[in-house]
Amino acid sequence: MNWISNYVRPKINSLFSRREMPENLWTKCPECGTMLFHREVTDNLNVCTNCDHHMAITPRDRFEALFDLGAFTEVKVPEPIADPLHFRDQKKYPDRMRAAQKTTGEKEAMLVVEGELGKTRIVAVGQDFSFMGGSMGMYVGNAILAAAQRAIELHCPMVLFSAAGGARMQEGILSLMQMPRSTVAVQMLKDAGLPYVVVLTHPTTGGVTASYAMLGDVQIAEPNSLICFAGPRVIEQTIRETLPEGFQRAEYLLDHGMLDRVTHRKKLREELIVILRMMMRLPPPIWGELPPPGPAPTEAAPPTDQPAAE
Repeated sequence: MNWISNYVRPKINSLFSRREMPENLWTKCPECGTMLFHREVTDNLNVCTNCDHHMAITPRDRFEALFDLGAFTEVKVPEPIADPLHFRDQKKYPDRMRAAQKTTGEKEAMLVVEGELGKTRIVAVGQDFSFMGGSMGMYVGNAILAAAQRAIELHCPMVLFSAAGGARMQEGILSLMQMPRSTVAVQMLKDAGLPYVVVLTHPTTGGVTASYAMLGDVQIAEPNSLICFAGPRVIEQTIRETLPEGFQRAEYLLDHGMLDRVTHRKKLREELIVILRMMMRLPPPIWGELPPPGPAPTEAAPPTDQPAAE
């Protein structure tokens, strides 16, 4: 009986018991609450197929969908001092950094790459909100400078995707110093006569909005993105008034002249190609290529019923 109870019965139960569903197969839309299959979300660039809500997407996933054939090369960014202020709140700053690196698989909150977009060479910069809220520290300042220098070296446009909660408090005044540093980097591009296009994603707030995120030659935003310096809750508590509906959202800023475009994520690639080629005075993009001209293919000889000669 022990052999049957201890081995046979558990074996039978394991064969016929219902298998557990992995937790990462479904994603819940934060806007409408619809449960979405993970492949469906990935294929739709993290946009809800039910309500069209634009969910967060990492810079690496964004660049794989943006560049031609998903191919790009990372640009090396100088490493800053790891913990300049020896800051500690509930955790030490290095411990928070290690936790963020383990969670995201990225070194820092900003990724700098180069590649071809519609056969146009560009340097792209992407901020990762999942890495400590995309906060702007010394590494972010170094990344923007490195991207601008690389764009000048290649004589190509620079496109920046912003997503941040502001400055990184663990670096104090050194974090705030990245605002003028990034402004200098943008001015370097303007002096070189190169386009600088900013795509503001949800959310873009704080010192990022007060510096490089609002200095683009063309300002594009994703739908319903929160774009502000101080958030709506802080403003309401300060002025003791109720703000208009949709205040500080992308569509509101577009209506009030702060943005040039509000573009759906799935249409962003084509729009960037057109804008960048126009700003670089290049010919219009070719959306479909025909094979090169050559001799017409010869028709194969019709099959015969005669047996081959031996």
